[in-house]
Amino acid sequence: MDKFVERQEVLKLLNAPTPEERLANLAIVIGSEKQAPEAKPQYANNHIHTIYSFSPYSPAAAVYCARDEGLQTAGIMDHDTIAGAVEFRKAGKIAGIGTTCGMECRADLSGTRMAGRKLNNPDQAGICYMAIHSVPESGFARLNEVFAPLREKRNVRNRRMTENINRLMEPYGIVLDFDRDVIPISQYENGGSITERHLLCALSQKILDKAGRAACAEFVEKQLGIALNEKAKERLSDPENPHQLYDLLGVMKAELVGKIYVPATDECLPFAELVKLADEVGAILCYPYLGDVTDSVTGDKKAAKFEDDFLDELFEMLKEEGVHGVTYMPARNTREQLTRLQKLCREYHMTEISGEDVNSSRQSMICPELSDPQFRHLVDAAWKLVEREKD
Repeated sequence: MDKFVERQEVLKLLNAPTPEERLANLAIVIGSEKQAPEAKPQYANNHIHTIYSFSPYSPAAAVYCARDEGLQTAGIMDHDTIAGAVEFRKAGKIAGIGTTCGMECRADLSGTRMAGRKLNNPDQAGICYMAIHSVPESGFARLNEVFAPLREKRNVRNRRMTENINRLMEPYGIVLDFDRDVIPISQYENGGSITERHLLCALSQKILDKAGRAACAEFVEKQLGIALNEKAKERLSDPENPHQLYDLLGVMKAELVGKIYVPATDECLPFAELVKLADEVGAILCYPYLGDVTDSVTGDKKAAKFEDDFLDELFEMLKEEGVHGVTYMPARNTREQLTRLQKLCREYHMTEISGEDVNSSRQSMICPELSDPQFRHLVDAAWKLVEREKD
């Protein structure tokens, strides 16, 4: 059986409705293996999204796929929620791989020297993404207590963005209903978050339903007026493309977010409060470096400038505010950017953590760059996270 087809069959079991079913199925799948996947200890990934934010993978499925690709450690990293972490930890024990749990959120920079600056958030100046890494299980309940009401506030904004999508799509007879089309493709009822990707995924499905899989690219270009590069055109014209929904979502995110986006306000913790919260739960708060973008690896970010012009000043601010870590993705930046970043991390005694942001079926769990000696220490860092979270 084709490897991809085989994985899809397994994922049906591992994306069952409840964590209990998924974990039981994971034990059966692994127990029935004739041979374990080849281990690749030179790699690690601490930034895997699950269905609790946006992803094709439940926590159990994410652990399975990580192990299937050779990873011996894996890290969960969902937006505004830690709800998938218990399942992720249990799945790691079943699969025999190390796990580390975290979540990412946005923070308000108003009270810092970076107030009003555009850092690592392509959509909004003055608001930055932060990663709460290595959360011990004792901290899960407190994070959920803090972020549950913030997810509700985010949904007020999500509904407004859904209205904006409907205004844009009205000429094409496409209408999104937040309650019928968006909530059901999320884990909102189980403590998950709803993100812009959920809105655009629901829209992408409506476009595929209307245009048909073979005519999707034509509809996007001729009806919606969005120019596609050759790679995107080929992918969106292929009715056999198993990743077509995610490929279309990538195009929608790159082209439409600027037109539908409603600025985030009260759903974002003040920066100092987030630092205090991370310390309270025993986690490592990290700044996720984006860096100026020339050619987006994931196809969902336009070329733009971010922190590089004032990176030294940013590190000063992080140190002042009590942030002790920086996370980055070697596949997404140039060698020059990463060399400079690593130098600053060492100067400011920042913990370095890496992970490739996985939220699409097309992405691999493995970042090949980690086998480079320049990044080998990031695998050791992943194991340190695993160790500090052990019961």
